[in-house]
Amino acid sequence: MHRSIVLVLLSFLLLTGCASHQIPVRHKVALSSDSERIAYDVVGGGKTALVFIHGWSCDGRYWQQQIPAFAGDYQVITVDLAGHGHSSVGRSDYSMVAFAHDVKAIVDQERIERAILVGHSMGGAVIAEAARLMPARVVGVIGVDTLQNVAERIPQSVVDEMAQPFEADFTTAVKDFVAPMFPEGADETLVAWVKEDMSSAPKAIALNAFRNYLERYVTGESATAFDDVRVPVISINARLWPTAVEENRKHIDDYQLMYIEDAGHFPMLERPEAFNELLKQAIDSIEEKGSKPI
Repeated sequence: MHRSIVLVLLSFLLLTGCASHQIPVRHKVALSSDSERIAYDVVGGGKTALVFIHGWSCDGRYWQQQIPAFAGDYQVITVDLAGHGHSSVGRSDYSMVAFAHDVKAIVDQERIERAILVGHSMGGAVIAEAARLMPARVVGVIGVDTLQNVAERIPQSVVDEMAQPFEADFTTAVKDFVAPMFPEGADETLVAWVKEDMSSAPKAIALNAFRNYLERYVTGESATAFDDVRVPVISINARLWPTAVEENRKHIDDYQLMYIEDAGHFPMLERPEAFNELLKQAIDSIEEKGSKPI
């Protein structure tokens, strides 16, 4: 690893601080339905568990600023999906349904009866599928800069075109892909860390998950995934891309949108205090509606 990259990583650790490390963390592993080993961390306790699901080529560390904010009142779980972080990499197909089974394995192992799933970017599709798998235990779904338009349809040719740069030069393509996801004036250390981190993901796994995620908009699964979801669904989105509220409500029984201002695609890292306040409002809204199906 180049010295410049090391400095970027060290600077980011200093920037974010060690607040989450001051809270006792249990590092655990669950076996998914295909025997993949799914690493996750558990902090805090409470009647409701908040299960945080990362986005494409990320991992549980992307929720580091949420752990100290919510562990006092909730059981907070951050997940490394299969092929990411400290989880195993033996799966042949990294689909959203397979990832949902990773989440279910953790919920089963922890014997969670009441869960709110929080998913960033690609994680929005994962939590939709996980909610379908666990209708009696998932009481709410919160997407973070995701679910902008679940009804959107794109041709397969567009997916193929989008994947081509990653197939040709994965590292460069990821950095170019990530850079415009931050607003002008974003913290340079944070931007550098995300670019270096995501571009170091295993290429084959990342490409497989990338296609699996986008092809849901080819088949229409991005919308039909919500056919069996009967709990509140809330998006906390930046204004980087428009969110089609009315289109979403045609497919989601109970949908609500919250905007976080002056943020890009990673609001939980860019503006953690503002994001945590909105996340608290979203959680409170779900809690007020109770656990009964809509």
